[in-house]
Amino acid sequence: MRVSLQWLQELVTGPEQALAPGPLAERLSLAGFEVDAIEDLAAQAGGVVVGFVRDRQAHPNADKLSVCLVDIGAAETLQIVCGAANVRAGIHVPVALVGATLPAVNLTIKPAELRGVASSGMICSLAELGQAAEGEGIAILDELLEQVPPLGAAVGPSLGLDDQVLELAITANRPDGLSMQGIAREVAALVGGQTQIKAPEIAATSQPLPLSASDRVAVEAGGLFSITALDGLKVAPSPLWLQQRLQKAGIRPINNIVDITNLVMLETGQPLHAFDSNRLAVIARDSEPQLASLGLRQALDGEEFTSLDSTEHKLSPEALVVTYSNRPIALAGVMGGADEAVNEATTSIWLEAAVFAPQAVRRSARSVGLRTEASSRFEKGLPREATLAAADRAVALLKQHCAAKVSGRWLHQRAEQPIEPLQLRRDALHNLLGPVQDGEDYSDLSDDRIVQTLTALGCQLAEEIDGEGWLVTVPPSRLMDLQREVDLIEEVARLVGYDHFACHLPDPLEPGGLTPAQQAERRLRRQLCAAGLQEACSFSLVPAAAGRIPLANPLLADYGYLRDNLHGELLAAARRNLQSGQPGFWAFEIGQVFSSDVARSARQLLAGVICGERRGERWSSSGKPQPPSYHQARGLLQQALVALAIPIEDRPLTQHPLLHPGRAAQLVVEGRPQGWFGQLHPEQAEKLDLPQTSIIFELELDALLTAATRRNRWQPAFAPYATVPASERDLAVVVATSTHSAELLQVIRKAGKPLLEHAELVDRYEGGQLAAGQCSQAFRLRYRDASRTLTDEEVEVAHSSIRAALEKQLGALLRS
Repeated sequence: MRVSLQWLQELVTGPEQALAPGPLAERLSLAGFEVDAIEDLAAQAGGVVVGFVRDRQAHPNADKLSVCLVDIGAAETLQIVCGAANVRAGIHVPVALVGATLPAVNLTIKPAELRGVASSGMICSLAELGQAAEGEGIAILDELLEQVPPLGAAVGPSLGLDDQVLELAITANRPDGLSMQGIAREVAALVGGQTQIKAPEIAATSQPLPLSASDRVAVEAGGLFSITALDGLKVAPSPLWLQQRLQKAGIRPINNIVDITNLVMLETGQPLHAFDSNRLAVIARDSEPQLASLGLRQALDGEEFTSLDSTEHKLSPEALVVTYSNRPIALAGVMGGADEAVNEATTSIWLEAAVFAPQAVRRSARSVGLRTEASSRFEKGLPREATLAAADRAVALLKQHCAAKVSGRWLHQRAEQPIEPLQLRRDALHNLLGPVQDGEDYSDLSDDRIVQTLTALGCQLAEEIDGEGWLVTVPPSRLMDLQREVDLIEEVARLVGYDHFACHLPDPLEPGGLTPAQQAERRLRRQLCAAGLQEACSFSLVPAAAGRIPLANPLLADYGYLRDNLHGELLAAARRNLQSGQPGFWAFEIGQVFSSDVARSARQLLAGVICGERRGERWSSSGKPQPPSYHQARGLLQQALVALAIPIEDRPLTQHPLLHPGRAAQLVVEGRPQGWFGQLHPEQAEKLDLPQTSIIFELELDALLTAATRRNRWQPAFAPYATVPASERDLAVVVATSTHSAELLQVIRKAGKPLLEHAELVDRYEGGQLAAGQCSQAFRLRYRDASRTLTDEEVEVAHSSIRAALEKQLGALLRS
């Protein structure tokens, strides 16, 4: 946003020193409007004065050069050699004196001799003064200015080159910063001044605009669409002051109608568009323009449209278009069409003032590769409450400068919702910001300063009944930004100045540090890395798919949805790595996923992929690749989970669409399923072009951390080292194949107390020696008494009780 300092000073009254370019730029930057540059326009015309061409003669030695005698109000006239074709005697021109520097063309004027004729100075064109020029040749002040300044006077002020322009970077949450009125309110609040913004003249009464049902739905997305009809206009060049304001903002003047719509957009932030209503009627072969023919819809695939810049576009259904007789006449919120544009013959216009949904304008602009001043404002969001006021301001200017007459206005808008006031508590503000430092004294920010700061932004404050704070009604222009109490507190801090608040420590002082859950998560990350997996970090925005939550205003159409899983991006990364020649891809990711249920809930997941091999040598496998098996990969995950001291039970899983039905397990934590582990389904592996042995797993992170940080696990238990030997026994039992080893271990541990110290599964067998539907599971059991050495008889008693419990509870038979 380019902000003219002169224009800003017309809208704001305040201390002259505070409105100087340097201090103002510093205050704006500290307040969140970063000033990228300050352009001094006066430097463009430094040393350039008004001159009068007394005589012009052809150059004796060059056909295209002229020798001019120029009067600059000094005792002697200057002899200047000029190469412009439009130079002649009897005109006033800008003259750059010897020693002047013209930054626009990087030229310093020196005495010269051109083809044998001395030249002292240069007659300048507008381009050489850094101004936009329609044609070639020198600038003729008699044609440019209503009144030519005296000879020898500086040219800069007459051409608007006595100003300074601030280049501001406007963030997405501050659409009000894209208007001079919004910047004026901000500056007034910063410097303690007052704004001089007058309410525009009321143009016409509103009547319903007839729209079809489909069009009405599109309008509802933005909330407002209005047309004001004006007749009797006279198209001409805009007044010089208007042209200069547009040029300082970086907009090229065109004619008085178009320039007024651009001026109002700069002033209020509301883009407007003027259609030549007579040309609309001719295109549709109507005797006169019909409002019923106006519509709003998504473009058809391949539909042709020629924009104002004479570029032909083939539209897609992403583009939102304004239509007349079902023909596109404008890209809504982006750019108008060439066939309906205002030209020299225009006498009647339809002035469009609307609010389109930001996401619709963003998609339209992206679909045709256009980004305009209008689209940049619509994309950030506009308040509906200011739209008709902007149209009224434009109508007032059109009446004044184009002799326009209003013949009617038609309006369709969504019912307005009342603005609910925000509660601002005095204690919340003081506790968050702390005291204000005044020399060596510290005190809380006064109520008067708080009220003054928020009132300067256009907020209305009412004292609460209990006296604890205020009820703040936010102006429409700031509704997108100020939505919570903390937003109001931030505005007070920003406008008062963060550097005015004292640095202080929290009261009371409390020790910091990571929570047990944070420590457990860091420990888990380290262990996964130690197991050979690399941590990945993928985008949380993904392409469209069933069940995913769409964003209202995505930056990219291809990434406009929230992810509902982590494994999709990990598998894609594995495919890319293997296709690029890598032998394997072992990675994990911890991140949020989002479900499209009623609550739109988010949850933290741990997901990982073990694909291919990662080894430092191949001599042990004769140079052949040897990716980990299912059980080896499960051991890698278990190696990482050991750091959390969580017992995890594996249960067979056969119905998961992503996993091999015979090589998948459900992971159970504290008796509840909290994830899965398994080999990728052969069909999925073939579809993704991945090895058949690829392993993938997923776990609910919150459940893991909750289990890991329970007091009995999180607080380490210290025990002395054993000083007596242990006795180990193996136990093999025959059970039904549906019996899980976890069930057997649970019975073993309970029945073996207090002598049983450790039990683990060492073998599982199914084969011809056993009956159908049976399997053998062998366990290694370790017995120990901390105080003495066990006898064989004592061990045998404990061992027998375990066998009896297995036989009684699970029908297990000792394998002979």
